[in-house]
Formats: sequence, C-alpha cells, structure tokens
Amino acid sequence: MGKYANEAKELLALVGGRENIAAVSHCMTRMRFVLNEPEKADIKKIEKMKVVKGSFTQSGQFQVIIGNTVADFYNDFTAAAGIEGVSKETVKQAAKKNQNVLQRIITALAEIFAPLIPAIITGGLILGFRNCIDSLYLFENGTKTLCDISQFWSGIDSFLWLIGEAVFHMLPVGICWSVTKKMGTTQMLGIVLGLTLVSGQLLNAYSVATTAAADIPAWNFGFFKVNMIGYQAQVLPAILAAFTLVYLEKFFRKITPQVVSMIVVPFCSLVLSVMAAHFLLGPIGWKIGTAISSVVYAGITGPLKILFGAFFGFIYAPLVITGLHHMSNAIDLQLIADYEGTMLWPMIALSNIAQGSAVLGMIFLQRKNAEAQEVNVPAGISCYLGVTEPAIFGVNLKYGFPFICGMIGSACAAVLCVATNTTANAIGVGGLPGILSIQTKYMGSFAICMAVAVAVPFILTVIVGKKKLISKEKEPENEKSADNGTTVELKAFLKGKVIPLKDVNDGVFSEGIMGEGVAIIPENEILYAPADGKVTVVMPDSCHACGLLMENGAELLLHIGIDTVDMQGDGFEYLIKEGDTVKAGDPLIRFSREKIKKAGHPDVTVCIITDCGEDKKIKFYTDIEAEEKTTVIGSIGE
Repeated sequence: MGKYANEAKELLALVGGRENIAAVSHCMTRMRFVLNEPEKADIKKIEKMKVVKGSFTQSGQFQVIIGNTVADFYNDFTAAAGIEGVSKETVKQAAKKNQNVLQRIITALAEIFAPLIPAIITGGLILGFRNCIDSLYLFENGTKTLCDISQFWSGIDSFLWLIGEAVFHMLPVGICWSVTKKMGTTQMLGIVLGLTLVSGQLLNAYSVATTAAADIPAWNFGFFKVNMIGYQAQVLPAILAAFTLVYLEKFFRKITPQVVSMIVVPFCSLVLSVMAAHFLLGPIGWKIGTAISSVVYAGITGPLKILFGAFFGFIYAPLVITGLHHMSNAIDLQLIADYEGTMLWPMIALSNIAQGSAVLGMIFLQRKNAEAQEVNVPAGISCYLGVTEPAIFGVNLKYGFPFICGMIGSACAAVLCVATNTTANAIGVGGLPGILSIQTKYMGSFAICMAVAVAVPFILTVIVGKKKLISKEKEPENEKSADNGTTVELKAFLKGKVIPLKDVNDGVFSEGIMGEGVAIIPENEILYAPADGKVTVVMPDSCHACGLLMENGAELLLHIGIDTVDMQGDGFEYLIKEGDTVKAGDPLIRFSREKIKKAGHPDVTVCIITDCGEDKKIKFYTDIEAEEKTTVIGSIGE
C-alpha cells in the first residue's frame, strides 16, 4: 500500500470517479486531468485536502497542485483508479474535447501562426513606418508626403516594400508551411502549395476589385475556364488549401505501396490540392467576401446604420483573421465615387486602434514580463500605425480576452462614428494617423471616436486581465522568523537577473502556492545546484526540473521555464540522476534557451523552497545581476 493510497482514493472520488477521467498525467508539481464532465469535480473539497496545494483549469485540463512528491502520488492514484497514465501530449489532445468550437478554432489558429509571429511583427513595423512616410500629407499645405519631397525617403519607402511584400503578400506560403509542420506532413510540399497561391502568373488579389471581369486572365481547358487569381495576404484560402494537402498526403500515404510512395504520394497530393485551391476553395473565398461586401454596403447606407455600425465594428477584427477584410477596399472606392467620401473606412481605422489598445492593456498588465513585452510593444506600435496582424495573431488571439475586449471597444467607437456621419476623403492609414484622412468637418467627431477606441478596450483588458492573469496577487514574505538552525547560503543557479517570484507571471509559482522562492532570467544554458544536497526528484520524460534535499532538511524545487513540460524533453539533458549527492555549483541540467523560446515558453527559471526543514528564516536578494555559482541570492536559517 503506497504512502498516498488513502489520499489518492479520496481525490479519485472527488474528481468524479474513474468513469469521469478521460486522461491523466503529471508534471513536476501537478496532476493533470482531462475530465469527461468537469462540473462533477468538487473543487472546494479537493482544495481542502492536506496533500493538495491548489487547483485550476487551463486549456481544458483540470490541474491539481501536489508538489515535489507528485510522482509518488501519481503512482498511488493510478493504482487506486485502476487506469494507466498517458503522455502530456495525449492529455493535451484529449483536453480539446472540453473546449468549445470557437476555442478549438482559436487554438488552431494560434498554433498555426505562432511560428510566423517574428516575421509578421517585422512586416508590421515596416508597413507602419511606410504608411507614415508615404501616406501622410503633412507638407506644402497638406498636399505632399515626405516621400514626395525627398528622393532619399522615396528610395527608403521603395526598398522597404521588398520586405513588406515578402511578409504579407507572400503570407500564404508561411501559412501552408506552418500547417504542414503542425500536422506532421511534408513541409516542402506546403511551401510549394503556398507559392502557387501567390505566383506572379496570377492576377494579384489586390487588383481584382479594380479589374474588369473580361480582363481577368484564365486557364482555358476547352470545355471550362478557371480564373487565374492570386491570394496574396489571404488567410482562409491558404488554411483550407493547406489542410486539403495534409489530408490528401495522409490518405495517399496510407493506401500507396511503400515502393512507389516517393512518387505517388507527393505528386497526387500536391496536384490535387493545388487544383482544389484554385478551382474550388479560392472561388468560394471570393464569394464569401462578395456576400459580406454586399451586406456592408446595404448596412452602411440603410435605416439601420447604427445597428450595422455596432455589428461591423465588432466583426471587423475577425474578418482580418480570414483575410476577407481586403474586400472592403472595393466598397470604399464605390462609396467615394458615389458620395465623395466613405463612412466605412473610419470604422476600419477605429477597429485597428481598438485592437492596438487591447495590446496596450496587455503591455500594462505584463509590464514586468520582459519576454512578453518583446512581442507586445512592437505589435502595439504597428497596430496603432494601421497594421493589425502582429497585434491580433501575436498577442490578442493568444490570450483570447484582449481580442474580445478590442472587438467590444471597436463596436462602441463604430456606433459613435456612424451616428455622427463621420466620413473620410479616401482610404488612409488605418490607425491613429488615420485622422488626417478624415474630412475636416468630421475631424472633431473622429477624435472622440478614437478616444473611445483607445479607452474602452484598454480598460476592459486591464479589468479582465487582472482576474485572468494576476488573480490574487500575493506578496511573498522574504523573511520568516522562528526556529534557529544552520544557515545555508543559496548561490545563483544561473547567470542572469534575479527577480521575485511575483514577477514570474505564472499562476502557481507567482502566488507562492508551492512555497517561497526566487527566479532568474537566464543568460547561460546550464542549471547549477544552489547548495549542497541530494537529488530526490527528477522528471525522466521532460528533464526540465529537479528536486534537492539539503542537509538541514530543506527541500528545493528547480524548474526551468514555464510550461516547458510540454516540450517532452526536447532541449533538456540531465547531468545528474536521482540519488546523486551534489555540491553547490555542480551542474544539474543542460538546456536550450533557443528551443524553449521557439516552443513559445518563457525561459525564466525558478527555485522554490517547498519545505523549510528545521530552519524557518528565509531571505532572498532580488533585482540584482547574478553570476552563476558565485553570487549569493538567498539563505535559509540565521
């Protein structure tokens, strides 16, 4: 009978019994459940158990915090339940059934766009800068841009478009590659498929709205024709085409004999997916766009324009995700021709501002998270300059609630915009500088709309974010006085900046649920022992953490990165084994910061005192630059 047999049986009953468990695994400190009916878990009673330090639900997983002894508890639990545990990846996949359709779609989009974020941010900054120098008429009585009066800046503008075009016009190439990478199929086929969507042989997607139907080139197959239209910057057609390629490749790989698979599988998969993309999926995408454009035109000029303003302001950001927002250009051009101005474009600019303001809220919430700010700040700047993709895909969709807060703020601003008949002379910069494109008599009303688009998403994001990201922010005490004992100095386990736990931005570690501790933002890639001790806990499957028992009975948990258990050991190597005796400064784990960041996880590393042992007085020294193995970062005892 195991040490935790009774507690394991109690937890089994409280989570709803064996029949309610779809999958279970564990990481360094937590039991991870996927429950068939999450509402059956009695969370209040679970958190009252002595062995439990807390619980929370994340991404469809119900996680119960046990601590360093979770491996022993897990063994007793699986024995009591009569079930076998599964891998973390299996748990993650099983957890998706607890997500609704919208959550699954957003999760899939986030996973597809995660590898593309650095390029999108770069492109966003470049396009935003180009908007400022080639679209703002600030010189010679508002008749010329900086590019108009300076050959140097005109050359810079032309040169930067080389990069901007590669990032955004060729975005379908990156999307098709990312989908094939995510689904485990041939990535080169995905790249080729993407190239066929943006080939120079095709009519550029941006030119379709201004090209007469008779002038659109076509493939003539004798008994039918197919328009040769490109899908530059289009997201939905690229995703549909890429998934078609993925499932075709899997199908042909399954039915094709191995001896000819190298020929049959890629040929059939690629040719059929390209045909599907241009013969079916692309035209369907354009028809969806045309239908949306017709609704927009009727709504913006009809008696229900106030309601339409709210709807359009709310829905425009999701249209950006699909790429269908490009169809609005045709409507804007028609409005300008018919009414000498457009009331649609100002709402688009306000939507961009609103999404940027949601990012601004995240910048405020994560002001102490340096790694998050590396994405937040440039994404927010490019969004305010009119390019929303970095903000939407890099920040707002990642967390979910900022995206919704931005949509709500956009709807509020759009209602005011339509109510005041705010009109633009032409399509301009879709962000804060957009006010310069507004007709002079409406600049005042648009300025008020901009203020709404800034304030509402920012305030909503901060309010919601404080509950979701920070919850109850608890200041850990740096000192606890009590029993006397031998002082044990804790040396820096990494080189880098030492920060308090509350700045780690993790719901478990930051709130001191596991115990007091300290964290280091690493500059090297070897984790060292902070004190003499014995290795008591390792994680063979993930190799991302270990536990030490010190001579005075204190127990330490060293954990590299946040949620790095999901990497399943990729980028981590143990230099010790369970039962080893180590001295302060001995190497424990080798890890790759690059792989951690590519996997989308922070590499901040924590040291937690999970048990004080005989000594109760704990001190930590933070906000200092530490050298590994030498700098004293804390002590236990007098």
